[in-house]
Amino acid sequence: MDRGFSYTAYDPFAWLYSRGWGTEYHRQALGAIEKLLLARVPPGARLLDVCCGAGDLPRTLSERGYRVTGLDSSAPMLAHARKNAPAARFVLADARQFRFRPVFHGALSTFDSLNHILEPGELENCFRNVFGVLREGGVWVFDLNMIESFQTLWTGMSAEVEKDSVYVARFSFQPSKRTGRADLTMFRRLAHWERSDTTVLEKCYSAEEVRAALEAAGFLSMESHEARALGMYGDIAQGRVFFSARKA
Repeated sequence: MDRGFSYTAYDPFAWLYSRGWGTEYHRQALGAIEKLLLARVPPGARLLDVCCGAGDLPRTLSERGYRVTGLDSSAPMLAHARKNAPAARFVLADARQFRFRPVFHGALSTFDSLNHILEPGELENCFRNVFGVLREGGVWVFDLNMIESFQTLWTGMSAEVEKDSVYVARFSFQPSKRTGRADLTMFRRLAHWERSDTTVLEKCYSAEEVRAALEAAGFLSMESHEARALGMYGDIAQGRVFFSARKA
């Protein structure tokens, strides 16, 4: 693993993320989640959201009657999640290192969260952890950015200017390391203008690597679906693939 990358890289970014960074993604992804996960678990099921961020999905799922636990390694992100989804339970933990009792009917991880795990062995650890907390027959659904996304979207810059905030994001992709890098510079106006900077890395995995890690973790009935085939569109869908698997 690249030890220069901290899994608290989202801490300085949490305030910006919570303002709706994932709103359009979650609006589009809900149909995929309904088809791949919610249709396969009972009403009111216990669900685990791995890398839950600011609580967008826990809020939606809780409102539908599901008993949701959100897990994330960023304490500032979870502070926003608790406000956004008061009916859900939240736990500060690393996706690569957590243990719960096997009480969950299903688990999910969305918005390419698992691309932030930079080593195949650690991705397999995450899958083993999820396997361990699922009930027999439990369903595991997640999405990843694949090579098409990194080659086409992880380049150049993006920026947004609001009355009380500004951010600039610079994107790059290293094919030799299969690593995408986003350098963010953010300003927000509190008592005065404050600047923060962070770097976020993502690993580009092949479908074969993902399936091998799922198999090693014990999962069966593995499927993969392109986001476009599930009704998503635009940049959000480009190069994005949803995977699902079941605990035997």
